[in-house]
Amino acid sequence: MSSEVILVDYGVGNVQSIKFALERLGCIGVLSADHERIINASHVIFPGVGHAETAFNNLQQFGLDSLLPQLKQPVLGICLGMQLMCNHTEEGDTPGLGIFDLKVLRFINVSKIPCVGWNSLENLKSPLFNGLELTYMYFVHSYYAPLSNQTIASVQYGLTYSAALQKDNFFGVQFHPERSGKDGEQLLKNFIAL
Repeated sequence: MSSEVILVDYGVGNVQSIKFALERLGCIGVLSADHERIINASHVIFPGVGHAETAFNNLQQFGLDSLLPQLKQPVLGICLGMQLMCNHTEEGDTPGLGIFDLKVLRFINVSKIPCVGWNSLENLKSPLFNGLELTYMYFVHSYYAPLSNQTIASVQYGLTYSAALQKDNFFGVQFHPERSGKDGEQLLKNFIAL
């Protein structure tokens, strides 16, 4: 297994800001859709920005929808990446990878959609949050994953929902650590240390 950190390349996601965040930690993030390279990476980051249906179609086009759930190393899904790791999302009535046993729902009865801005995390339950207590992260999203037994951090915006999920070697965060200052940097550092 190589010491590469692979950023899954499937045509969506703000990967440049993640690459810069990793560089500040002394890591090189390599953008790739190559199956062999992804399998052999030490860590995999699954970014996502955009529409779920388009993103999932792209995953299928590259054969990544069958590859990603089989990975054995630490995998971190960010924002739409986390949502696509669930069973299904209401956005475009789109299937997911089935890693997290959840259906992603659209916000209703909230003051503003999308949810944009800083919010504090609660009930932190993972090595991903080592060294973090009063944690503020940056969110931009219109859909959310409900609370479940896979929730490792929660957040409130009209209701309480999952800010982060974990199942085995798979982690997902609804927020953008690469845009969340020192707290986000610490979370990425913790992920790379897993």
